[in-house]
Amino acid sequence: MDTTTVHLLRHGQVENPDRVLYGRLPGYRLSALGVRMAEAAAEYLKDVPLTHLRCSPLERARETMAPVAATRPELEVVIDDRLVEADNLFAGQVFGEKSWTLLKPSNWWLLRNPLRPSWGEPYTDIVARMKAAVLDAAEAAGPGGQALVVSHQLPIWMMRSHAEGRRLLHDPRRRECTLASVTSIRVVDGRIAGVDYAEPARHLLPSATTKKYLAGT
Repeated sequence: MDTTTVHLLRHGQVENPDRVLYGRLPGYRLSALGVRMAEAAAEYLKDVPLTHLRCSPLERARETMAPVAATRPELEVVIDDRLVEADNLFAGQVFGEKSWTLLKPSNWWLLRNPLRPSWGEPYTDIVARMKAAVLDAAEAAGPGGQALVVSHQLPIWMMRSHAEGRRLLHDPRRRECTLASVTSIRVVDGRIAGVDYAEPARHLLPSATTKKYLAGT
């Protein structure tokens, strides 16, 4: 049986000086460094014989896909709403080392159940939509083909956790899904057969002092 590979590319760094948790909010685009990260990912993938391209509808994902798509004009980029960032009721609020967001009494109700989680889209729902999108991408890529899918950190990590049999409940700081990283899902006969991981933009990652802030973007 042929193995089809679906590469899940996380978008590059976003321009967000105010440290807003932007989630699905429109208007958040790649920073200058984020563009360089996208270009590094494209360089990493330049010799990969991609047969299908699929992308989240958000601006930062489209911009991350752009340098790859530019080298493969014969492939249409399919916009798939199932690849969008996880819904989050904290979207629009400011987070950071000096933020009081989580201490506001008006936000306490959102923290009542971290297992679901109560502040946003249930982890199980994220897995369901991501798995469906990944398997559709694998089918579109064809037997033995390779697809590139651009999405976001939490959805990609949920997909990987499911593929590797991990618990969905987790510490966001421990996700192995850095900016412009590539999580590759191997699919055989419609079933997930394995996972690989690479960081083509590792040399561009921010210093340790800013990684904490960027971990959840």
